[in-house]
Order: sequence, then structure tokens, then C-alpha cells
Amino acid sequence: MSLQDTFKALSDSTRREILNLLKRQDLSAGEIAEQFNISKPSISHHLNILKQAGLVIDERKGQNIYYSLNTSVLEDVLSWFLQLRRREEYEKN
Repeated sequence: MSLQDTFKALSDSTRREILNLLKRQDLSAGEIAEQFNISKPSISHHLNILKQAGLVIDERKGQNIYYSLNTSVLEDVLSWFLQLRRREEYEKN
């Protein structure tokens, strides 16, 4: 999971909307797909990119796979942004 993978995953509006759905509750791939007007294979592709970036975690429950938000990766990205901001402020002074 690299920062590059994270930014690639976040660059797509569908993937950002999936993350917004998951911030409310864990959802199965089918429940996620119901919220979009695109094919289930496309949703699966988006979920795989989010998973590779470490932004979501999947867990099998019976016949379904449920996805949940992995906030630790988002915290790492925010930390990186804050470090950039601090450096910028330091260089101004």
C-alpha cells in the first residue's frame, strides 16, 4: 500500500462515493452496487482498487463479502498532508 495507490484510488469519484457509503456502515458488494447505475463487475473493480490501496477491508460472512472503511490509511494520508503544511509554514518563517 503506497501513497501513490491511495491517491490513485481517491482520484475516482465512484470510489470516493463508495468510501462515503462505508463511513456510515459496513456493506456487502451487492448493497454497494445497488447504489450505483454501473455494472457489478465495475463495482468489483473499484472495490479491488480500494482494497489494494488499503482504504477498505473485506470480510466474508456466509456467502457475502462485507466491506468496511480502513481509517488507518486515511489517517496516514492526513498525517502526510499535515507534515507538508508544517514544512510550508516553517519555510515561511
